Amino acid sequence: MRVPLRVDRARGRTAFFIEKQTRTRTTPKSRKRTLKSCVGSLSITKKQANRLGLAPYQRRSPLLERCCLILSANSSYQRAENDLKILTGISISHSSLQRKVQRHSVDFPDVKQKLTEVSLDGGKVRIRREKGGKCYWKEYKTARLQGIYYGAFFQDNLSLINWVNSQPLANPLYCLGDGHDGIWNLFAEIGEEGQRQEILDWYHLKENIYKIEADSELLKKLETLLWKGLVEETLNLLDEVKPSVAEKFVKHLTKHRQRLTNYQQVQLQQISSIGSGAVESAVKQISQRLQLTGAQWKWDSVPQILRLRCAYLNGQLAI
Repeated sequence: MRVPLRVDRARGRTAFFIEKQTRTRTTPKSRKRTLKSCVGSLSITKKQANRLGLAPYQRRSPLLERCCLILSANSSYQRAENDLKILTGISISHSSLQRKVQRHSVDFPDVKQKLTEVSLDGGKVRIRREKGGKCYWKEYKTARLQGIYYGAFFQDNLSLINWVNSQPLANPLYCLGDGHDGIWNLFAEIGEEGQRQEILDWYHLKENIYKIEADSELLKKLETLLWKGLVEETLNLLDEVKPSVAEKFVKHLTKHRQRLTNYQQVQLQQISSIGSGAVESAVKQISQRLQLTGAQWKWDSVPQILRLRCAYLNGQLAI
């Protein structure tokens, strides 16, 4: 009697992928379960599952699970469902993908050597109200370590601080950010006071220089002085400008005086970065997932999608 072709194919896949890997044989008396994989459904025994390290009741192969997470980290759950069907021929609903993301556990990475540079910035996510009504925006904080590792935290500054402080911190530890008070309040909880070398982002500083309503020659002189970290000379030069015009910038310089450095020397000697561009780039890349057109998030869903997106950007979802 001829066995149906699809059964033949299923047995062939099991023999090739499972029996070959586990060095076992599937017998008619073996107790089996069905496992979805990128090559179709596979019949697998308990012994084979143990040898492959598969968790009990798991219905999908580790590779298929990874594919689901990678697609969900890059696009909406509906788009991920469609793309998964095209790429693998496997149908997993967008609601199942969402539940999978919420159950997935991933830790933020640790630096491999001493941490010498941290930059912080904030991003926005649109929150859906529980009982309808107009949505609203809330902020999350993002840290980038060594200009490489991503970490984003929603309304959880303590976890961000603990993650950074859990790293082996160098002395000095260079901390870069823009002029936002919330950023520097976070830095105040990282490392020790004498260990931190706080640096105000040069590019934000330069942008503020050219907001002053003065002639271009004066603005260029201000830029040159601050590029060399000459704060006193800069303030003296600003005395020539009408107080009402330069007052805001003078307050900005006074407030961040200890964070102004000799940017020219820092860049020339490659001591550290002079701007927080690395973390600003991180926020933009994270926002590509969170701020999809029309996207609104439940409050409890935000931390997990932030973790997943960071895990993808950190390469933690790579095979």
